[in-house]
Amino acid sequence: MSGLKQELGLVQGVGLLSTSLLGTGVFAVPALAAQIADSGSLWAWPVLIILVFPIAIAFAALGRHFPNAGGAAHFVSLAFGPHMARVTGWLFLSVIPVGLPAALQIASGFWQAAFGLEHAGLLLVQLGTLLVILLLGMRSAGSSANVQVIIAGLIVAMVAAIWWKGGITPASIQWPALSTLSASPMFSALAVMFWCFVGLEAFAHLAAEFRNPERDFPRALLIGMLVAGGVYWGCTAAVLAFHSYGGEMAASASLPSIVVQLFGEHALWVACIIGYLACFASLNIYTQSFARLVWSQTYEQKPKAWVAQLSRSRSPLNALSLVLLCCLVSSLAADYFSLELDALIVYANGIFVFIYLLCMLSGCRLLKGSSRVMSFIGTALCVLLLVMIGWKTLYAVVMFALLWLVLPRRKHIAEAPAE
Repeated sequence: MSGLKQELGLVQGVGLLSTSLLGTGVFAVPALAAQIADSGSLWAWPVLIILVFPIAIAFAALGRHFPNAGGAAHFVSLAFGPHMARVTGWLFLSVIPVGLPAALQIASGFWQAAFGLEHAGLLLVQLGTLLVILLLGMRSAGSSANVQVIIAGLIVAMVAAIWWKGGITPASIQWPALSTLSASPMFSALAVMFWCFVGLEAFAHLAAEFRNPERDFPRALLIGMLVAGGVYWGCTAAVLAFHSYGGEMAASASLPSIVVQLFGEHALWVACIIGYLACFASLNIYTQSFARLVWSQTYEQKPKAWVAQLSRSRSPLNALSLVLLCCLVSSLAADYFSLELDALIVYANGIFVFIYLLCMLSGCRLLKGSSRVMSFIGTALCVLLLVMIGWKTLYAVVMFALLWLVLPRRKHIAEAPAE
């Protein structure tokens, strides 16, 4: 299946994935991690990268051999059948009520820091953000990729400027002794930090839009993950060096406050704009991925349905409109009930880890050789991450159980017409 335009290259793929992983986390999560584990967070990032690496290898192999806009749901369908695929697809979409409101909260917070917006102004920013994503979605994935390559460059440049002006060097960073680290704070920090490495499953939905998915998709995934991991570690080192975390300071204000210390008050708006663009990039790739999932699932069942139609640029604009409408309703509900940001993040993480687990299990059945070994290791690591998240994984477990029971079973999936 693919009426989607195949135009993504390696650089565009790296830009898409790195901004997806950096996005909403790069300004907030390093400070949250430092607040939970203090200097132990310097060790937590390498540990997390090691934990995620086998999962990334398995995703890269699945995307390389089975490129499809259905992403995780497609992998699960091949391994476990159509009913499990439908459950997985809807489970991924259940992130919308918790994950996207959290991302929009972080994004609008930068406007508040830069321009002092009140509550109504912040809601308008969130609405405007969704509108811009819709306008960008009218074009093909290549347009989003080009924008996000630029955003990735701005994020890296900002972190490099902080290190340069702040006189931070690898030799000046004080690593805590491993013997002094406590397991409980590290586990708590990792549960929050995993938010920064959700995006692999979203990126999988774009595999079918690469010009050469077998070559460029796995390379883009692994390079993008390492770029993002390096930037996160660099941000954490800066936050610790300036002790810009904890107390009354909002987590998302940590890096902007460092920029102000180093470059003056006039630089605040620059940091806030970069922060907003980072959040926008992550929101963009997720909503585009959600749209591709909705489009692919509908296309398989009812290829002539409104949601299954592509725009003139061969993008799933109708599906994107539906996703953005759901996102708007969820964000308004989160605002009305005053849901806390960290709770939204951890609940969303439970869903993502659960989906990762299903994909790793699919890899155990579909892949061969070293990729299959990585899938088995990834399965064990996903179970470990679920244990770290603790009781908040109940949201994912309950959603999975409800979807399994409620969604109707179909013996056969209608074939899409030949293209």
